[in-house]
Formats: sequence, structure tokens, C-alpha cells
Amino acid sequence: MTKELVINTTSQETRVAVLESGHIAELYIERNRERGIVGNIYKGRVIRVLPGMQAAFVDVGLEKAGFLYVADVLDEMEAVEQSIDGANGPAKTTDEEAEEIPTLPPIEELLQEGQEILVQVSKEPIGTKGARITSHISLPGRHLVYMPTVDHIGISRRIENEEERDRLRSIMEEVRPEETGFIVRTAAEGKSKEDLQADRDFLAGVWEDIVRRREKKKAPSLIHSDLDVTSKVLRDILTEEIDRIVVDSQEEYNKIVRFIGTFMPRLKYVIELYQDDEPIFDGFGLEVEIARALGRKVWLKSGGSIIIEQTEALTAVDVNTGRFVGKHNLEDTILKTNLEAVKEIAFQLRLRNIGGLIIIDFIDMEKEAHREKVHSALEDALKNDKSKTNILKISELGLVEMTRKRVRESIGRTLCESCPYCEGKGYVKSRTTMVYEIFRELRREIRNLPGYRVSLQVHPDIASLLFDEERKGIEELEKRFEKQIAVTARPGFHLEQYDIDVG
Repeated sequence: MTKELVINTTSQETRVAVLESGHIAELYIERNRERGIVGNIYKGRVIRVLPGMQAAFVDVGLEKAGFLYVADVLDEMEAVEQSIDGANGPAKTTDEEAEEIPTLPPIEELLQEGQEILVQVSKEPIGTKGARITSHISLPGRHLVYMPTVDHIGISRRIENEEERDRLRSIMEEVRPEETGFIVRTAAEGKSKEDLQADRDFLAGVWEDIVRRREKKKAPSLIHSDLDVTSKVLRDILTEEIDRIVVDSQEEYNKIVRFIGTFMPRLKYVIELYQDDEPIFDGFGLEVEIARALGRKVWLKSGGSIIIEQTEALTAVDVNTGRFVGKHNLEDTILKTNLEAVKEIAFQLRLRNIGGLIIIDFIDMEKEAHREKVHSALEDALKNDKSKTNILKISELGLVEMTRKRVRESIGRTLCESCPYCEGKGYVKSRTTMVYEIFRELRREIRNLPGYRVSLQVHPDIASLLFDEERKGIEELEKRFEKQIAVTARPGFHLEQYDIDVG
């Protein structure tokens, strides 16, 4: 299976697609006006302690206060390891590591209102909820995760060879500073002592800089920002399994070359600068797949389908036979449809980044053997998913309850907003998404339009955005293609409707 990274960068946003065998498997989006905050470190002030919830709200300078649970104040290493480099399935521990989980003391004994505390964002604000934060500071590097506030060494559960685990643990026992913690990441497998020491020294320097800033700044304030989306993906995903990196920006290309030269000098990658006239995501056929990921119905090759409905509390996935009628008998038809749906569901969960509680309604199967086969297929299909999952057995009604770790918003909620036409019962593309889609369409069409003036007719809300915050994007296109773009607001247009023609 070939793996590639395709990176599309503009002045407004960066999109990074992870391709497996030519198809998009994961998509990361970062907009300059809406940068993610997971990994950021803040000096915050406790504004409210809630004994009934065993949690506290901390003002870190964001729109909504961060939520700090009691376990995120104490040294609970199991939760820390799972959040950093967890794997599917239960934890594997040695007898020495297996300890009883201590009873947590009341939150009011640990925190008081007005207290200043250094915290790190572990989950983005999702929906109406503020960011989930923790006092367990962790600084990810290429091979290691540095935890300056705890005394612990952990090894990624994805490194299964016991001899390799022992070797890495021995190295870290030797090189780590006293009373500090490290988790050895999956990418460290087979790496030398020198590689791990270089990562340790870099991360220790970052922590020293954080400590200096903490002393100088007042709460609430940002102390440390995590990497941008491209560097973060390179740090966390780039391994020998990635065959090629293709990027459409010279500036981003140069940054990637510098990043790999600094942090991964021994690894050789094919890095290509995409220079075709056709936009890079169009060239790789990704825009179609992204649009497909926003739909609620996904057709299967056999003619069956799955329906994906995302709510505030959970995501429901319904499997239907649709147009598939089978060739032998009803049970075989149902089994084949469910097995085909399993692969598509696992693919869609990764692509859409759906997390939390997920209920899958498979077509009812009378035979226990068929239910077991579908359940095993679902477990196998989710093995490549980096997000931790937990799957329960299929019930007699054909339902599967599962959870998938959620750290950031799903693609649907990132690219869409509540629809004003149906009072929030459905979704349309957000105004910002429409503006950037229009920019991409202009890049495709503008060179083929005759004359100097181009007419762009859009919904009034889109026009307002183009005249104000996104005016720079229009000016860049005008300068690049040496044409004037006249924007006209059309009150009768749907929010997603626009027209590009000769002015």
C-alpha cells in the first residue's frame, strides 16, 4: 500500500491529505483565522471549582473557560500515555507497572479559586463546550514525548517487540534527567541512543523557554504554541511508510525541506513541488472525495449504502442493502453487504474524524457466526486507525456500540455550519468554506475567460466577507491573473450559489 502526503497551502488555509493507495484516508485543515489550540500551553487562573463534578473551570484567555477534571490535576499516567501515543485495545503492562489506581482526592483540596496554574489544551473546544485542559504538560518531539512534571518512562504500545522495548527503556533510564518523564514514541523503534539524546536535548530546551515565559507573564496568557498543521503532521505521521510528499507552495516546500533536514536528516523522502495549472487537490481527485465526506449517504460498490447522522451526543451509522439483491439467498446478501459496509465505515470514521459514542446499525443477521465475522472484520478494519477505539459485541438487533477518541472537530463541523434555511436541522457549507471554494473555482476558470473584467455574483453574506476579511484573497487573484474581479451581491441566491462570468 502506497502512502503519500498532499499539501495545499494558500494565504487563507492549509490542507494536508494523507493518501493510502491513491485515496484520501485522513484530512487536516488549519485556517489562519481559526488555528487549532491542542498542544498550546497557557498560564491560567482558576475561576470556579465544582465539587459536584470534581472539576474546575480555568480562564486561559480564550472565549470559553477551559475544563479541568480532577484526574488531569493528579499524576494519572495511564490517561497521559493513552492521550499521547495510545493504541487500540487494552494497555499492556508488566507486573512492576501494574499498580492499583489510587482514590482521587476531592478537587477542592487541590485547587482554589484565584489560583494560577500552568495547563495544556488536550482537546479542542467542541460545539458549546470549552477546551479540555490538563496540568500534565507534554512536549512531543519526533521520537520522544517529554513530560517535565512527572517521574515516569513509558513505551508506545505499538512497539510490540519486547527486546526493543527493553532496549529503549534502558536508553531512557540512562539519558533522562532525574524526576522527569518521557514516553518513547512509535517512530523511535530501531533508533540509536544519539537520536534519542538529540530529541531529549531539543525538548528540554523548549521546556526551559516555557519556564522563563511563565515567570514573566501574568495569567491568563499564552505561554507556548504548538506547531502549525504541516509541521505537526510531519512530526507525528512521517515514517518510512510515506513514499512521497507533494506540496503546491514554494514557501511551504522550503519549510518542509528545512524541517526534515533538521529533525529527520537520515531519512530520505521524495518531496515534490506541484507546479501544474490544475489545483493540486483537483489533480489528485481529492475535492470529490472531500465533498463525498460531507454527505450523509455513502453508496457501496454492491449497490448498498450507509447513512451517517452526527448529533451532539453520538453518531449513528445505518447500513442498508439499497439496490443490492444478491445472487444466492437473503443471509448471504446481508452478510456481504455488512462486510462491505465495515470497510467503508472504518474509512469514513477516519476521514470525517468522527469521535465520541458511535452506534452502528448493521442489517440484522440471524446466524451467530455471521455476527462474529462482521465484528472481527470491524476490529481488523480499525487497526490502522491511530485514534483509540473500543468496540462492543454485536447485539441480537444488529447494533454495535463503539467509542473513538475525539480530540478535534469532525470535518463536517469544520467545513459546515448550521443551516439557516432549515432552522439548524441540517448543514450547509460555512461562509468561509464557500469563500475559499470560490477562490479555488476562480483559479480554475479565470484564465479561460476573455477580457480584463470578471463578474462574480454571490449571496450577500458571501459578498460581505469578500469585501471585508477576505478582500486580500480577491486582490491576490487579481494581481496573479492581471484581471479585475467585480463582486456583486445577489439577495435571491442560495448561500452556496455563485456565478462566475465575463464582466
